[in-house]
Amino acid sequence: MTKPRVVIVGAGFAGYHAAKNLSRIANGRAEIVLLNPTDFFLYVPLLPEVAAGILEPSRVSVSLAGTLDGVRVVIGEARHIDLAAKRVDYTGAEGDPAHLDFDRLIISVGSVNKLLPIPGVTEHAHGFRGLPEALYLHDHVVSQIELAEATDDPAERDARTTFVVVGAGYTGTEVAAHGQLFTDALAAQHPRLGVRPRWMLLDLAERVLPELDQRMSDTARRVLDERGVDVRMGTTVKEATADGVKLSDGEYVPTRSLIWCVGVRPDPLVADLGLPTEKGRLVVDEFLNVPGFPDVYACGDAAAVPDLTRPGQATAMTAQHAQRQGKLAAHNVAASYGQGKRRPYRHHDLGFVVDLGGTDAAANPVHVPLSGLPAKAVTRGYHLLAMPANRARVSADWLLDAAFTRQAVQLGLVPANAVPLESASPELPVRR
Repeated sequence: MTKPRVVIVGAGFAGYHAAKNLSRIANGRAEIVLLNPTDFFLYVPLLPEVAAGILEPSRVSVSLAGTLDGVRVVIGEARHIDLAAKRVDYTGAEGDPAHLDFDRLIISVGSVNKLLPIPGVTEHAHGFRGLPEALYLHDHVVSQIELAEATDDPAERDARTTFVVVGAGYTGTEVAAHGQLFTDALAAQHPRLGVRPRWMLLDLAERVLPELDQRMSDTARRVLDERGVDVRMGTTVKEATADGVKLSDGEYVPTRSLIWCVGVRPDPLVADLGLPTEKGRLVVDEFLNVPGFPDVYACGDAAAVPDLTRPGQATAMTAQHAQRQGKLAAHNVAASYGQGKRRPYRHHDLGFVVDLGGTDAAANPVHVPLSGLPAKAVTRGYHLLAMPANRARVSADWLLDAAFTRQAVQLGLVPANAVPLESASPELPVRR
């Protein structure tokens, strides 16, 4: 008798954990197929450390085939989902069209960079959602410091050593915090530079980390101020050019580096479904089911999952929610085949962590506010527990970074034209 086929589209936090959990629950009684553009799961929270040269890129890339026993991994990019025909059309690794039929479907395609209609941003900014962008930023920062040292023009030197980050949420705050330490280390290796690199962090919000507890925000702001990061709240970019940015307060800042961290939007595949959405996210019920399609589930950033702890609102687009929802989606798919009973998604907030580089972090495990070394220990402990693999390698890189001078060279792996803001995604090939 043919096994039922469960197709999971996307191997981010939601899709990866859905596949892992379903494989354990199904125990060979279902065919599980995971469709993803790359053969790895990307541990996104540690990308700032890749950009800063602390972690090797492979440390945050977890092999799908090596960690998902009983799951068939298909490398390809989903192009269209026909829910009525129960079929997923995709483009294979070598550009060949193909399709997958399914009995059950889990949509976990994640998110891409959020774009705003600001002149010049699409052409001159780079996002920070995936490994290519982290690798590009690392090389770009090193290049700018080297070019600044080589020039005799003070204005050009200042522009090349000015780095503007837009968005003071998790990503932007961590990028700016790690970035200032990184360029300080680079400046020490280039004594002819003569100036200290400058990082700016902009956001229209009233404080950094506006989505988190005030005490975590205060800790992050204090660390940024002590490091010399130029934090501008209530300010954003009004226009971007190849030579600089005009701010909303009228100031013009010469720079060659505009890093876009203003947020994310659901993958365009969600809109292609033609189903009801909420702020671009696919509407689902508390069991992660798509209304009208009992065999279709959605989770993670792609889904507007009702937050039962806050009636009338959807859960936030965070890795913590995506991971938990992926596990529940697997449970409810198994329940649809008679293995257990389906459950609604109800979460309990265990706190948040923000790594600020060096010995600094902000954390509130079980709502206990921490800063400094205690927060750093909790933050790194959390990441090691949350990572599905590579823990020893990540720990080794952390130890090496603490003991030795950071190596800073351009690898030249990702040119600027390979990571345009508009089409950048968390993956490398197949590109979307």
